[in-house]
Amino acid sequence: MSDDVLATTDDGRFRVRLVRDEHPENPRNDDETLVHVITIDTHAGQYHPVDKDGGPLAEAWERLKWNRWTGVDIFTRYVSIYHGGIVLESSPERGPRSLWYVTGEEARAIDGGLMTEGYVEAEMQEYEAWAEGEVWGFVVEERVGWTRDDDPDASMDTWEHVDSCFGFYGRPDARAQARDALRFYAARSAGTVAAQTQV
Repeated sequence: MSDDVLATTDDGRFRVRLVRDEHPENPRNDDETLVHVITIDTHAGQYHPVDKDGGPLAEAWERLKWNRWTGVDIFTRYVSIYHGGIVLESSPERGPRSLWYVTGEEARAIDGGLMTEGYVEAEMQEYEAWAEGEVWGFVVEERVGWTRDDDPDASMDTWEHVDSCFGFYGRPDARAQARDALRFYAARSAGTVAAQTQV
């Protein structure tokens, strides 16, 4: 298990650690995915296809895939010209080579066709992060001091779990969410201290 202490509050009371998600969910199993994926190379069966059916234009790909050199370019132009859609190619270091696409009608339904390429890319990057094991979580911990009842001079500090959240595809998103969580607990702690001093 890989984990790193990302940050500690100024008073040393709270810290947040990044932890690799040991049981990440394949983002393609989410019912809200809108992008279709055609797997074009599983590296001789080393990887599973991204999606089983390839979506509504899978048959068009079947007719074009014979041409190794221009098949992807022809399919991309076909989707753009005849369906008003967008195609992005994915070739991760670990994972199958695939084509991610939406038709023009689907693009308009997603966001009016304004930032559809960004949406397609986001779904693609989530899957690539999952395929490469780059799914993370964070754990917020609080420092707790302990003193033995039978020996008041014997004491120690430990870190106890306060909060956690997992399922962030890629470290940048996990880091941002972890820092937000730490700020929340730091502010809450500061508010508690201020309330106690006013009493």
